Amino acid sequence: MSFANEGRGLSAEAQAAERRKLNVKPLIRLMPYIGRYRGRVLAALLALTVAALTTLVVPVAVRRMIDFGFSAEAAELIDSYFTFMIAVVLVLAVSSALRYYLVITLGERIVADLRADVFAHLTKLSSSFFDTAKTGEMISRLTADTTQIKSAVGASVSIALRNLVLFIGGTTMMVVTSPRLSLFVLGAIPIIVLPLVGFGRAVRKKSRAAQDTLADASGYAGELIGAVRTLQAFTNEALARRRFGGAVEQAYDAARGATRARAILTAIAIFLIFSSIVLVLWVGAQDVLAGDITPGRLGQFILYAVFAAGGLGELSQVWGEIAQASGAAERLFEILEIEPAIKAPAQPLALTRPVRGEVAFDNVRFAYPTRPDAYVLDGLSFKVKPGERLALVGPSGAGKSTIFHLILRFYDPHSGTVTFDGVELPQADPAEVRGAIALVPQDAVVFAASVAENIRFGRLDATDDEVKAAAQAAHAAEFIDRMPQGYDTQVGERGITLSGGQRQRIAIARAILREAPLLLLDEATSALDAESETLVQQALTRLMLERTSIVIAHRLATVLSCDRILVIDKGRIVEEGTHAQLSAAGGLYARLAKLQFETH
Repeated sequence: MSFANEGRGLSAEAQAAERRKLNVKPLIRLMPYIGRYRGRVLAALLALTVAALTTLVVPVAVRRMIDFGFSAEAAELIDSYFTFMIAVVLVLAVSSALRYYLVITLGERIVADLRADVFAHLTKLSSSFFDTAKTGEMISRLTADTTQIKSAVGASVSIALRNLVLFIGGTTMMVVTSPRLSLFVLGAIPIIVLPLVGFGRAVRKKSRAAQDTLADASGYAGELIGAVRTLQAFTNEALARRRFGGAVEQAYDAARGATRARAILTAIAIFLIFSSIVLVLWVGAQDVLAGDITPGRLGQFILYAVFAAGGLGELSQVWGEIAQASGAAERLFEILEIEPAIKAPAQPLALTRPVRGEVAFDNVRFAYPTRPDAYVLDGLSFKVKPGERLALVGPSGAGKSTIFHLILRFYDPHSGTVTFDGVELPQADPAEVRGAIALVPQDAVVFAASVAENIRFGRLDATDDEVKAAAQAAHAAEFIDRMPQGYDTQVGERGITLSGGQRQRIAIARAILREAPLLLLDEATSALDAESETLVQQALTRLMLERTSIVIAHRLATVLSCDRILVIDKGRIVEEGTHAQLSAAGGLYARLAKLQFETH
């Protein structure tokens, strides 16, 4: 899945072409994260260099031992050579351990920073992005993709750098040891490298496909787990297993394709590299027989050739891992590149102090980005005075909740203006506007936390006494006090241990605690039984007396105390007045009122 910049996207073909061009550039974009820890990077590079150089010293000692050590006169030299080798091995062990620790912890640190940045950016994106984005896929990018990057930035890059040093150092020492034999090895390098580059691109493309497919499977699983009770209630477990099984198989096939490409890449690299070593061994053996080179020098050359070939072989393997990480980094940076459609202007206009909560719509037309031709609001105009209690009534789909979305500036209207205290919303800071609003949504959102934490979500600096007072006002204290740990009781994911009415009362307590000048109630009592509705309605009535309130309600009994009622139908105001006036008018409101009040 790929995302447009909230309205501006590339075609699938253009995106595929762009990915082919990028190669490993997404990993280069990690440099700012790496640059934050220059000291650790330099220390890791120093340890890596020491480890590689000590490795390159070994063949010299081997050559001198072979050429000069196997004689009675030079017996003491053998002891000194082996003592030197032990010292080299000690330095190698210590420097390798430091390299491993520094590089792995660096990878962990960078990925932690990247995860935090991606999540922070996700929280800033507009509602239009989440209209199409899948939650499961976002979680996959934050977890699976960052883990892939951690592996590359940590182990893979470390191994790649170590083997690059060994390859360059081994090649240089080969030339110093025997220029003639080096020509055979160096001549084979283009034959080895070119296939590796070509297959590396194939590996990266297949790895990206595997990661995308896994994210889709994760997204589907997230939806199923989140609605497991509905799934079981409709006995559709078999359907879910088939669909998820199919998604998992697709992810497996994609991963198998990527692994097959890496396996072919490894086979080609090993064959080409070690075939060249065999050829050099044969030529070197002829030179030893001819007296052109000593056995010790040939041994030294072969060891350097093995180091160089081994380094190049390891590079071919980690190249595939780095290519996979590049695909993962690309997916993460796709998110970071998305510009939110709703953001604060460079110089936002401040709201009046104190905030009055005055809202005005002037000839507003709006359609959701997913349905750009279907206008939900069509020329809507109204004004809510400070302290006024306004009710929005109408059939489902009339545009009532959309009005709340525009007041909260989750979206901007296509035409017309929405103002808050006289300031047009695009000219204000969305955070300041939303900070002056308390919302009770129709589907009360309760988080996997304690009761107190869920209520305190309305105002994080609230004291325990203020939290309890808000719960008391929302008539939530009665059931909270009966819980095992009271306000410290954990309510489970999405508040699954609570009833619908209990979740609704916690949401109302959260809004009461916020103490905002503007109160938005979207079917705030829809999930309550008759007794709870009466109690909560009393609390809401007291709450609305002190602030501007806009109430959406299908149950008309909840809007009787409002100062004014707007009847919305097909995105337009078709009636306006009090309950008594509208009931007497004989229009849409009167028909709705007759249906509800005569059936109770």
